[in-house]
Amino acid sequence: MTGNSADFVSVISSDLRGSTTSTQAFPISKMTTSSKKIAFLAAALLLTAIVGYTAADMANVAICIRNCAQCKKMLGDYFEGSLCADTCVKFKGKMIPDCENIESISPFLNKLE
Repeated sequence: MTGNSADFVSVISSDLRGSTTSTQAFPISKMTTSSKKIAFLAAALLLTAIVGYTAADMANVAICIRNCAQCKKMLGDYFEGSLCADTCVKFKGKMIPDCENIESISPFLNKLE
């Protein structure tokens, strides 16, 4: 039993010495060409999805701010345009105000006294 445990310890210790410099989680040199292509394609698709999602958010924010400016022109001092634009940025264009829909612009209306 002593001989087996000594062999086990020597294998483990030699394995640990080499693991810090030569072992990788996914060694690229051992990947086949097809698996490299699949990994590259997956990375490209992920990047495209992230960029597309961010671009869509920015387009919604721009539409929201344009609608805020239009409502400010239509309603004048009764409409808080800067509050509307700040809300567009804060919520990333999820809520787009419609000047003819009182429910969508009610948070930005004020009473002139």
